Amino acid sequence: MADFSPLSTLKRMASGAQSADPGHLGRFELRRLLGQGAQSKVWLAFDPRLEREVAIKLMKPMSAKDTTGLTQWLSEARTVSRLTHPNIVPVFEADVQDQQPFLVFEYVAGQTLAQLMASQGALPATQAVALMTDVLQALTAAHATGVVHRDLKPSNVMIEPNGRARVMDFGIAQRISTQQLGQTTTALAGTPAYMAPEAARGDPVSPVMDVFSAGLMLAELLWGKPLQPQTDAYQAIYRAAYQNLALPAALLDQLDDNLKAIVLRALNPAADQRYPSSEVFLAALGAWTAQQSAAVSPLEAPADSQNSTLEFLLRRMRSKTDFPALSESVVRIQSMANSEKESISSITNEILKDVALTNKLLRLVNSAHYARGNSIGTVSRAVQLVGFNGIRNMALSLVLLEHMQDKTNAHLLKEEFLRGLMAGAVAAELASTSEEGEEAFIGALFQNLGRMLSQFYFPEEATNIRSLVHAAKEPVEERVASVRVLGMSYEALGVGVARAWGLPEGIQRCMQWPAGEPPSRVPTDALERLRWAARAANDMTDAMLHTNVDDVALQLDKVARKFSKTLGLTTPQVTAATQVARKKLVELADAMDLRVRKTSPVAPLLHPPGSVPEHVEYSEQDHDALVASQLQATPEPAAAHGHAKPAAEHVSQTLTAGIQDITNAMVEDYKLSDVLRMILEAMFRALSFHRIIFCMRDPKTDTLTGRFGLGAGVEGVVKSFCVPLSDSAVPDVFTTICTKGVDTLIADSREPRLASRLPAWYLKSFNAPTFLVLPLVLKGRPFGLIYADMADSGGLKLDEKELALLRTLRNQAVMAFRQGIK
Repeated sequence: MADFSPLSTLKRMASGAQSADPGHLGRFELRRLLGQGAQSKVWLAFDPRLEREVAIKLMKPMSAKDTTGLTQWLSEARTVSRLTHPNIVPVFEADVQDQQPFLVFEYVAGQTLAQLMASQGALPATQAVALMTDVLQALTAAHATGVVHRDLKPSNVMIEPNGRARVMDFGIAQRISTQQLGQTTTALAGTPAYMAPEAARGDPVSPVMDVFSAGLMLAELLWGKPLQPQTDAYQAIYRAAYQNLALPAALLDQLDDNLKAIVLRALNPAADQRYPSSEVFLAALGAWTAQQSAAVSPLEAPADSQNSTLEFLLRRMRSKTDFPALSESVVRIQSMANSEKESISSITNEILKDVALTNKLLRLVNSAHYARGNSIGTVSRAVQLVGFNGIRNMALSLVLLEHMQDKTNAHLLKEEFLRGLMAGAVAAELASTSEEGEEAFIGALFQNLGRMLSQFYFPEEATNIRSLVHAAKEPVEERVASVRVLGMSYEALGVGVARAWGLPEGIQRCMQWPAGEPPSRVPTDALERLRWAARAANDMTDAMLHTNVDDVALQLDKVARKFSKTLGLTTPQVTAATQVARKKLVELADAMDLRVRKTSPVAPLLHPPGSVPEHVEYSEQDHDALVASQLQATPEPAAAHGHAKPAAEHVSQTLTAGIQDITNAMVEDYKLSDVLRMILEAMFRALSFHRIIFCMRDPKTDTLTGRFGLGAGVEGVVKSFCVPLSDSAVPDVFTTICTKGVDTLIADSREPRLASRLPAWYLKSFNAPTFLVLPLVLKGRPFGLIYADMADSGGLKLDEKELALLRTLRNQAVMAFRQGIK
């Protein structure tokens, strides 16, 4: 994060530093204007340091003498930067250039709620409530940290392509203080048309002010246009303060009694008669949504409107907490893998946030299906060797499996996933190149997405569909059965969700089963080849699952003959590819910790005919949830109070694997930043550090400054790491360590003599009880350092072997710099 220090920012304002051409703002490249208002402009920009697109809000210039206003603005920016929630657009940085303050936000593609209303008018009640549910979840998280938005309005809510609402621009957010109680303030903030009456009168800031604004937004979504005229600001403030808002009778008449009561209570002019908190308001909308879901059956969805049916099903899925989390993960992974500007650094850091996902992905990348020869021990190296698309496919598969956990339904979910995994493995073997194989794998797996989602979110309907398909009398095809029960086919449901997630057009097309008989020659279009390979793989999988054991070989041969000309393979080659895929599936399932009951119809896929290996055994008394996999006894992180000491064997193995990865990378045409990322990752994973940061010397200031890191909230504090190497009258702990070039482990930073020498910036942004400092030295002079800390005092204990391995990694960093300098 940028320097939020009022002093440093005032210095820049006074000096007019950071002057830039119109296409730049500091280090940021301004690309296009996204919008503007009376007080600010919002730009789409590119951050070359972190290689990502961002949104920058550039405010009007401030007077260089207005130190009070700047200090308050920076204080508010610090407050907002601490807000983290899926429904809040985070603030990355705050700074000033040429007397103009600006905020750097995450860039969210999509449209604002105001734009949505302008284009669509009134929204269906269920859609309006779903959007406001997202908004209220964001407000509840903010209020819990003592932050009130104070300017909540449709233009400050972004709607992502997947339909999720995210609140942005807490630019005038104010922290709730007990000192404010009983006081009044004349400082008004916000948009008059959305102000609560007490806010317009200047009463003390309260969360119920946001409740009023949210209620007004809900009413406008249901009405389809603004309810307060945009007139003179003073008149608008007076009207908001002293004239009660009257909703149109036509609007109230179209609402059911429950929803009408919810809206009216949220808009009560008396604050003490309103919902007492956004959380209570949220609960009321949740109860209304549950009533709607219980009252309506999917069979009642219009049969002639597939879009209406899909929207209905998506609303039901969004009402479960799993689906928004799943959607967020899928969209984030896909957006990183699909962006030309994303780096290995960014996708690695994203994956490392989830320990279980990291461990399973590394097991998967080292399995027979993806194996690249040498064992891979870091995510950074995996991305380098497998590529963005390969890592995307693995991560999407694992995330899909991880989120589908339901104890009462888990065995059926795992069966559906294993079926899709088998189809993906076959499709990969049928492809002509490894690159095509990766696309065929995800295409064949995701051809089963609709069936998997239905089994998880609509288990009763899924059971009815299976009953129709396997009926003793008059069975029907699965497509017909799913349309009859859900109102749309599994294929259409899967493609609709994939579209909402923003998956590439190629994957969406690959998910659509090609119609008719297979062509008699190989399609010239590459995507069409993938579609037929995915269909062939699913048909081969069905042949293995739904055929009598004695007839499986004959049925596989029949299917292979059907698709051989389309695939450009002989019949024996198709059947041989299926057998290879079946062998690889065993290792894939093991890497994912995917086990099924031995009586399951898909259990035979995990072993050769005639044998049942021990790992397929599954007891009903076993834990039925999908447990997180562990790489070589990797411990799960402690949930609340820090990390347990990792097992010694795991520490050594993870550090050694990292050293090997880095050695392999350094003999190739490597990027220095990638090698440094692998070094940090190996240390971070091996010792379960809370945070780890790489710092490098800034020759202009002769200081070691933070460049990048891994761990909880590291993006927000990495730039505050600043160790002066000279001109220090009383050297602090870090300056002393770096000057002497001595590896140092601080077991308890609260020891009085040591604590007195910790710099203020460290106490403010880090203040870890235990930390490790490894200086990087060239020609007797420090040029960098690696800092790592633990959440618990004394949480880091190293034996000689572990210390030697850490130093080897540190020395590899020095060597990488030496090679880069030459």
